[in-house]
Amino acid sequence: MSGQARATTCIENATIDELRTVLAAGDITAGDLVRRYLARIEAYDRAGPRLDAVRELNPDALAIAVTLDEKKRAERGPLEGIPILVKDNIATGDAQHTTAGSLALDGAQAKDDATVVKVLREAGAVILGKANLTEFANILAIDMPAGYSSLGGQVKNPYAPELDDKGVPIVLPGGSSSGSAVAVAAGLAAAAIGTETSGSLLSPASQNGVVTVKPTVGLISRAGIVPIAHSQDTAGPLTRTVRDAAILLNVLAAADPLDPATGELQRPADYTSFLDRDGLKGARIGVPSDPSDPANDVYYGPLPSRAAAVMRQAIAVLEAQGATIVRANIPTEGWIGGPGIEMAILNRNPESPTRNQPARRPIVFVYELKHDLNLYLRDWATRTEMRSLPDIIAFNAANAERALRFGQDIFLAAEATRGDLSEPEYLSARQMDLRASRTLGLDAYMDEHRLDAVLFPGMAGASIAAKAGYPSVQVPAGIVAGVKDKETPEYPYGATFTGRAWSEPTLLRLAYAFEQATQARRLPPGLPPLDGGCSN
Repeated sequence: MSGQARATTCIENATIDELRTVLAAGDITAGDLVRRYLARIEAYDRAGPRLDAVRELNPDALAIAVTLDEKKRAERGPLEGIPILVKDNIATGDAQHTTAGSLALDGAQAKDDATVVKVLREAGAVILGKANLTEFANILAIDMPAGYSSLGGQVKNPYAPELDDKGVPIVLPGGSSSGSAVAVAAGLAAAAIGTETSGSLLSPASQNGVVTVKPTVGLISRAGIVPIAHSQDTAGPLTRTVRDAAILLNVLAAADPLDPATGELQRPADYTSFLDRDGLKGARIGVPSDPSDPANDVYYGPLPSRAAAVMRQAIAVLEAQGATIVRANIPTEGWIGGPGIEMAILNRNPESPTRNQPARRPIVFVYELKHDLNLYLRDWATRTEMRSLPDIIAFNAANAERALRFGQDIFLAAEATRGDLSEPEYLSARQMDLRASRTLGLDAYMDEHRLDAVLFPGMAGASIAAKAGYPSVQVPAGIVAGVKDKETPEYPYGATFTGRAWSEPTLLRLAYAFEQATQARRLPPGLPPLDGGCSN
């Protein structure tokens, strides 16, 4: 193969399908792909705008790729030779570390691969490295900036990487799977895996113009993932196209005896078979916005003008493609985060504008955190002295100058719980969450209006879907600019399709048809191809 043929495989924007084609044809090797993604990481993550999206590289990635190249298998794996990054709260049982971005876990490794990593490797993927994240997936401190970790530094948005005078991005990269999303947007890997408890896939996908699937809780195993709350935690793909997300979901969606939630898993044989350019014809899509009831217009009413314009255009596209739009508020939205569901935590973050005031956080998160994190440290973590939540709290306090820039108030609140999930306030909060988000929320709303999906702007619907454990698929919808009263460069904004449990095939169909009709994704500026023959 000529050097020119290799160079014209434009990896920074290539889809998984395109990479599979050139790999199978011998036009490029897995080793070539790894080298070229590593070159982009060196040029744009370690130098140039210094995106800080990749916390650690896999020292064995190139060797793994070369080994794959040397195998002459008649049947290639669905991800054979494809370089993928995983968020640094996903365990790998190799030379890489699993730290959740915490100085307390610096040097920590894992006894084994998380199940999601195992199925990726079995499919032939090359684990390129670990993506940076909001520390402990944003459950350490109140008002920690999205994408900040004491170990990995501050992830920057590739569309607008400028920082303010405190070193915080003016346009946030979204959290907590910020590094995963930024890496995909910036062409640092073919795809990435992130995690979400409430918004941590949807937020960075919207901010960085990539596609994500926040799946039904139980579709993808959580075994070996540093947890927040098992009631809502899930992993999910971050990709450049809906088809790539479906390809990854084919691999990731698998029952696992290590995660009982996967025992109820429902999935088709092939998610890509549902992708249809005409998939919006006849669909009924709810838009939870009724201007005649402005007090309950909580999703669309507060949108800034440019985001509102993006969503108006998105709705127009849906109608033009044959969907029926039903405008009606979700009646129980006012209950989400209401009495009995949240708890007050004193905010001592020295950089927060609400320092020394109580902040409200979900009871389920705070109570499950202690229980679930202690189990991870006991059962998965190796090469670390951190064996429990109190160990991490004590380490942080002893190294406060480096570890506690924003405090650890949520960890302190979690440690004050029993840790066995026996408290009546926890049990009540979980039932209230389910009643408000499922029974009287999305289920009632979709039943009443006979909906196939609900359309939310950006990550606005993250909480109600996360509490229900229901899936969402987000796709780029347009471009916005500005943060509050500050002018900024333009950056992406996404549209989210949400549905009932196990409705990923329907949501992917709708999102794919919308993606094909809009072609809204743009490449970030200032990150040009490193190879001749390619252009943005």
